[in-house]
Amino acid sequence: MSPEAFEAAALALPATEKVVQWGGADVYKVGGRIFAITGLGGALSIKVSDIAYAILVEDGRARPAPYLARARWVAFDRLADLDADEVRGWLASAHALVAAKLTRKARDELGL
Repeated sequence: MSPEAFEAAALALPATEKVVQWGGADVYKVGGRIFAITGLGGALSIKVSDIAYAILVEDGRARPAPYLARARWVAFDRLADLDADEVRGWLASAHALVAAKLTRKARDELGL
């Protein structure tokens, strides 16, 4: 998946914003909370469910994301090597997982 296609897919999700942080990383947020990070050497870090974390790490497709693994984030070394449809699914799931943790008031304000 190209970085441009990733950005388009991420920004198509409801109430998503993109900010550039940490020396040039593209950080995607919903309600001020991060659900995906790209740009650091072409890598992708993304929030996943407990089950997806176990499967992706066990299969060796992903590795625990540095500093974020305890919160069930995985890292892929090259976004360009990943299947676009699969990444779009992970994005939707990551967005939903993070949005679900927002307060009811925040979700209502964001139209979620």
